[in-house]
Formats: sequence, C-alpha cells, structure tokens
Amino acid sequence: GNIVAGTEWQSVKTTNVTATASQGIFMNSTGGPKTVTLPSSPTIGDEVSVIDYAGTSETNNITIGRNGSNIQGSATDFTLATNRGSVTFVYSDGTQGWLIRDRMSGWGG
Repeated sequence: GNIVAGTEWQSVKTTNVTATASQGIFMNSTGGPKTVTLPSSPTIGDEVSVIDYAGTSETNNITIGRNGSNIQGSATDFTLATNRGSVTFVYSDGTQGWLIRDRMSGWGG
C-alpha cells in the first residue's frame, strides 16, 4: 500500500497553479478569479486540498480544474465560491475520478 505522509502545504498563491498529489493550496483570489488545476495523471488515493486564503472566493471564484479526470463522476470543473471555504479531493478511479473527501463552508468574521 501507499504510505501517506500528510498534506504538503504550499506558500500562499496569488496566481493560477497546477497542484501535485498531496499538496495543500492556500489560494488568494483577492486580485480576481483564480484556478487550481488538479494533477494530470492521478493514481488512486492522491489528494489535493484548497482553501480560500483571503475570504474572497464568493466575489472572485476559485475554479478547481479537472485536468482531464472527472470530478464526482462528471466531466465538469468544481467552483469554490464560499468565503473561507475549503475542499479536499481524493482520486478514486477513471469513472468517478476525484471525489470530495472533506468540504467546509466558510467561517464568518
């Protein structure tokens, strides 16, 4: 089996980024809509997490680009549009693709 060492959180991103397996992305969409693209050749158990760093994704959505794989069984990108929201995807297979493992709506404040 695979040994999972946990999420490798990246420094805050202010430009579009392509994630790799096991990465956590703090995305700052203050300057406009952003895209986090999922890995192109995922294997079962790969995970990617995205957090709305600045609490601006309702105004400036953060798109999660599927990069050729399904998300929740659909050939459709995912949109994070809740301020302070976060989402973690785990790759299952070629049919369902990336499934949402954890999703949290934003915190007030």
